[in-house]
Amino acid sequence: MADKADITPEVLKWARASARISVEDAAAKAMVTAEKIEQWEDGNDQPTIRQAELLAKAYKRPLAVFFLPSPPRDFQTLQDFRRPSARPLGTASIFIIREMQQKQSWLKEIYEEGDEENLPFVGRFSTSDDPARVAQDMLQTLDIDPTHYTDTTPIKEWMTKAEAKGIFISRSSLIHSRMKLNSDELQGFAIADPLAPFVFINSEDWDAPQLFTLVHELAHIWIAESGISSEIDHTEQRTKDKFHPVELFCNAVAGAALMPATYMNTLPRAAFSSAEETAKAAQRLGVSSFALLVRSLHMQLIGPEKYRTLKSEADRAFRAFEQRAEALAAQRKERKTPGGPDYYLLLVNKNGHHFTKVVMDAFRGGFIQPTEASSLLSAPVTKFPKLEAHLYK
Repeated sequence: MADKADITPEVLKWARASARISVEDAAAKAMVTAEKIEQWEDGNDQPTIRQAELLAKAYKRPLAVFFLPSPPRDFQTLQDFRRPSARPLGTASIFIIREMQQKQSWLKEIYEEGDEENLPFVGRFSTSDDPARVAQDMLQTLDIDPTHYTDTTPIKEWMTKAEAKGIFISRSSLIHSRMKLNSDELQGFAIADPLAPFVFINSEDWDAPQLFTLVHELAHIWIAESGISSEIDHTEQRTKDKFHPVELFCNAVAGAALMPATYMNTLPRAAFSSAEETAKAAQRLGVSSFALLVRSLHMQLIGPEKYRTLKSEADRAFRAFEQRAEALAAQRKERKTPGGPDYYLLLVNKNGHHFTKVVMDAFRGGFIQPTEASSLLSAPVTKFPKLEAHLYK
């Protein structure tokens, strides 16, 4: 008979609940019945060591946690700035938030030990300031001109320059191959720490919405408001009351930073003659048609009627684009086309270029053990050369 694990029932129950995993799903992971999970959590029975290991892996907790006398103090829950009607955060969202909090906590500890100075732009402003002023300071700090990007991909330029200033950025849509993030649930969040600010972007969407989300999250850093963000605001003024004031402010900052008023005021009337022309104008700035239309409406460059007409046309065009993309994906799947994103590139993006470099430097310098470095980067030490190769491509 297999050895039983002398776990603490309430800790086992806490680990499952904090992972937002149902009793039924936990049972499937441990290959037992739901009744058996309940017996373990009630203290009427105990899992075997192997079963406890399976649950620890499913809940993304160290096995040793199950043996603590009571639930440990977990990371403080990030403030949820999303709308009240937003979809509840699921397991994938909980896992990615917890993972990024663990990375950020490690960084903060390292920087505190090294007597690093606080970054001057974190919390430099508040929601009582003019969003345009915050946007201008952001552009100056990061040395970005949104009307003349030096990189062919605007989001890459923003990420590179933000990380060069000490902001850690993670960009992913996967927890692992069988667990994917839902953009309807989580688009991004920010941890506005003065030593190690952290930004996460869900990469499930295409580049333009991701760019807006990134700059929105950077605005959270500039006003020192950590939290989970709402979906991008593509609404008219009359529905603004559905959004948190912090979200409205960060949307305004992102709009002003990505679509400067000086540039917007030079847009010809032809830019709003059709959805196609609006899309062309938006593409030059690296934003979506929806973002450009909202910004134009707020600046009174177009009226509500024109906004609704162009937005409706853009909606139809985007749905057609999605249908074509889905058809192409289905064809590729049917042909079983080889290839796809490189695993190590995805891992570097998820860990973040800046974070990966810091961990690598600490490991190479002998400041952290191989097991800790491997845990932080979610890769065995033997694979570090491949990760480094993607850092400097």
